[in-house]
Amino acid sequence: MVLEKFGGSLKDTFRKITKMGVVDKAAVETIMRDFQRSLLQADVDVELVVELTRSVKEKVLDKKPPTGITLKEYFIKVLYEECVAFLGSEKAEMSLKKQKILLIGLFASGKTTTAGKLGKWFKTRGMSVGLVACDTHRAAAQKQLQQLGDKQKIPVYVKGKKPEDIAKNAIKEAKEDVIIFDSAGRDALDKQLAKELNNMGKIIKPDDVILVIPADIGQAARKQAEEFNKLVGITGIIVTKLDGTAKGGGALAAGAVSGAKVKFIGVGEKPGDLEPYDPKRFLGRLIGYGDLEGLMEKAKDLEIDKDSAKRMMEGRFDLNDFYEQIKNMNKMGSLSKVAEMIPGMGQLKLPKDMLDVQEGKMQKFKYAIDSMTKWERQNPEDIKQSRIKRIAKGAGVHESDVRHLIKQYKQTKKLMKMAKGGKGFKRGPLAKLAKQFGMG
Repeated sequence: MVLEKFGGSLKDTFRKITKMGVVDKAAVETIMRDFQRSLLQADVDVELVVELTRSVKEKVLDKKPPTGITLKEYFIKVLYEECVAFLGSEKAEMSLKKQKILLIGLFASGKTTTAGKLGKWFKTRGMSVGLVACDTHRAAAQKQLQQLGDKQKIPVYVKGKKPEDIAKNAIKEAKEDVIIFDSAGRDALDKQLAKELNNMGKIIKPDDVILVIPADIGQAARKQAEEFNKLVGITGIIVTKLDGTAKGGGALAAGAVSGAKVKFIGVGEKPGDLEPYDPKRFLGRLIGYGDLEGLMEKAKDLEIDKDSAKRMMEGRFDLNDFYEQIKNMNKMGSLSKVAEMIPGMGQLKLPKDMLDVQEGKMQKFKYAIDSMTKWERQNPEDIKQSRIKRIAKGAGVHESDVRHLIKQYKQTKKLMKMAKGGKGFKRGPLAKLAKQFGMG
């Protein structure tokens, strides 16, 4: 789960405020001290943490709440708004137009992989895309980009020996709507890299210069963003590797200090694991309110059956719908990623082993459902041992796999109903405030 530890701390902070009997200076100081600790554990720059918490305390303690809301409600409102501003304020739109994009960043930031993901993002939205392999510094970079391009049927331009020559040739030959240039990185922003990027910028004249930074660099993200911005004038940021670290807060906050907004976040290794970044929606996921809009975007990209998706969301699905979900799971991401985007689900105490179902197990589930009759798919709760034995034999799986499938189905259905029915955030103690202040 993205920033799982940080998100858990945020949920706890909001819960503590809602349970407070009296909101006074001592209570606010205690809450914000815990909140500071959470931000620092997420490796956010110390100066930014101090400024954020100072701003919250100043507004809550020194100003009167607007008419019609209590001090407790005002505290939640201020904290929410300051967190959104801290994470970037507003969504940075990526235009669907003819353009040239230059990706820059240090070594091992994930530029090449990101180039492939970004190419897929544009292609699924009807744009023709070309990738340009200008990283001649890392031996395997060009081959890696070609492999990514081949998988997605996106042309890759590699003609030339020097980065500048490759860029020039690509500009002459490429006819696609969107041309994405992968560039070389170094261990540090040295004079050689600075000169190369400046030359690339003059040749390409990019519409967007996007800095790619990995989430695990933590507080160093601020300095890196500032230095690259001074050098080439970055217009956007993509934060990679957010799925594998608890320290992504510093990288997400880099946009606030550089003036360039975070446009995308990388949340996995697969081509589709690149999400447009919206601070409000992202914060909603962190505190458990979900991101239904993001979930629907994923569904749209995959052309998921809308009726089946609706039944899943409402908790009234059968194994036919569950089968559709399994088919798309590999493309959408893990069940835990999907769960955190469903309103209310993030507030439930979900067993980790329930969400972390391995892909191999998912494949066995598909075989089992394929082996079922129409009645069995529609009435899985009524499948008894004799049917389990026949299904397992026909699918070539163990009977325990069939029982696990039925158990998984029942648990998922129960949780969907719980989220819809309001035992999570949707109708919990923050629901009134969420509606009142437009949270999530």
